[in-house]
Formats: sequence, structure tokens, C-alpha cells
Amino acid sequence: MPSVLPPAKVLVSGANGYIAVWVVKTLLEKGYSVRGTVRSQDKGKHLLETFKSYGDKFEIVVVSDITAEGAFDEAVKGVDAIEHTASPFHFNADDPDELIKPAVDGTVGILKSALKYAPTAKRVVVTSSCASVMSVHPEPRDFTEEDWNEQAIETVKKEGKNANQMAKYRASKTLAEKAAWEFWKTNKDKVQWDLVCLNPPFVFGPAIHEVTTAGQLNTSAKSWYDHVVRPDSSGKSAEFLTASASSWIDVRDLGVAHTLALEKEEAGGERIIISAGSFTWQDMIDVANQVNKSGRTLPKGTPGAGTKVHLLNYKTDKEASLFGMRKRTIVELVSDTLEDFDKRGW
Repeated sequence: MPSVLPPAKVLVSGANGYIAVWVVKTLLEKGYSVRGTVRSQDKGKHLLETFKSYGDKFEIVVVSDITAEGAFDEAVKGVDAIEHTASPFHFNADDPDELIKPAVDGTVGILKSALKYAPTAKRVVVTSSCASVMSVHPEPRDFTEEDWNEQAIETVKKEGKNANQMAKYRASKTLAEKAAWEFWKTNKDKVQWDLVCLNPPFVFGPAIHEVTTAGQLNTSAKSWYDHVVRPDSSGKSAEFLTASASSWIDVRDLGVAHTLALEKEEAGGERIIISAGSFTWQDMIDVANQVNKSGRTLPKGTPGAGTKVHLLNYKTDKEASLFGMRKRTIVELVSDTLEDFDKRGW
């Protein structure tokens, strides 16, 4: 399919979310028109205020329940592309279906709506996750877009409610992405659009969505605050802080990736890992202490002791080839996030 370029109209689902607001901002700055979905008019007020300078190039529509049949039927009408970011991310689900059902039904639902009511759409971009790529192993392992997290699906099948929270979340992202690809492959002769799935790991960086306290931060940003900013690292041990944590991407770069996923014709039909590299929490803490401008009390951990042997390593050759992004460094990430927290008095 051809690329989708400005001034095309793009639907962004879950537009008031941590990642989605940066997607909206980047699209508007590039000259696209954006229609954002929110669960209620009230949840759209902050967005309308944030992006009021763009006038009628930004609008909101209410989709109160993304799992409802036909939830996105009206929202998709007249758009040239869709960025589907709406999906639950938290670690307090009792039943795995609390995460799996909205993730899968929301993703398939928006694709069904696009099939029926978006004849002008040329591309759908789904925000998936490295959670659908990785699996847990005791030894270091490299992962590529060829990998799928069958492990989490099997764990949840076997253990149900007793599965650990990470397995439940990872299963939801894996099943949702699998469902998206299955739907597209089944219907690609009937639709005018192709599919791209972006797979980021942990997403960190400054917040521009509506949030008034650190406690209201989304799961990944709150985890960063708890480990890197709280003076006691939320009681985490030195062993935990210095161990291999995962990989990361700056939320602003992920916003750019969503725009490139529309602009680059060759991205159609691809899963694409978007990662800046591996980290330990100790790495983040060390940088925070180096760039701390406000003099706030930060945790110290065990300076310089972060492991150099990472269990999860994501290969980003495809992203480099298709997008060629200059991703922000860990110093840029930490400096800008601390500055954001300083301004907010957190």
C-alpha cells in the first residue's frame, strides 16, 4: 500500500493515553489532521485544551467501550489511516480476561470497523509490545520480529488466575497482535489498507497526558518514578536494581515511530521492534544522580554496579532499515524526565 502523508486524517484510539498523546502531538506537528477517541467527553477536555492551537485539525469522538460490537464504526469513517493505541496495561488483573478480552476485542473491533466503514483508509498501525516478542529464559537471548511469546499464552492457559501478572499482561499483548495479523490475512483481499505492528519494550519519558500526581502515572512511567526518583527506590534490593531489567524506548521517539509507520511505504505488513537498548534500574539511577539539577534527594543504589549481561536483547535491524531513527540517549531520557517531574513538584 502507498504511504499516508500529511494532510491525511488519522484516527488515534485511546488518544488521552501516555503514548497516544505523544502520537497525536507528533502527527499534528507533521501536518496531519487527527481524530482522537476517548472514553468520555470529560476525558477529552485536556486534549482539546492541549491541542487548541491546531483548530479543526484536531477533534475528539467518544468511544465509551472499545470492546462493544461496532464501537469504532462511526469513528473510522472518512479517515486515511488508523493508529490503534488503546489497550489496558496494569498489573492488578485477577482474571486474565480482564486484560485479554479488551486487548483482543478492542483490536479486532477497530479492524472490523475499518473493513466495513473506512474505504479511504490505507494503513492501520497497532501499538503492540515487546511483551508479544520476548519470553523468559535463564540465559541471555536475542529476540527479533520472528519471535512470539507463546510462553505467556501457555502459562495463562495452564495457571489461569494464578498466573503472575506479567504473564497475564504479556499474553494479552501477544493474543491481541496475533488476532490483528490473523484478521488482516483473512481479509486483505477485501480491504484497501495494510497493517503495521510496532513493538516497544518499557516506555519512559515526560508525560503530556492529563496527570496531576506521580501516583496517577501510567504503569511504565510510574515504575520509573518508583525506582529512579523515590529516595528508597520503593524498597527494592541492590540485587534487584543491578540485575538486568529489560529494554526501553523514549515515549517521544515512539511517537515519531508511529508517524514513520504511516510515511514509510515499505513498513506495510511488518512487525517492527522499537527499542533504544537494554538497561538496569541502577543504570537509570546513576544517570539521574549525574544530571540532577534540582538537588532533590535521589536513590544511590550501588553506583556503577549495573550488570552488563542482559537477558533480553532486542535486535532493531528492521527499524534501522525502515525508519533509521535517531533515538534519544539514556542521558536525554533521564534529564528530560527529571526536569518534567521538577516542574510538577513531584
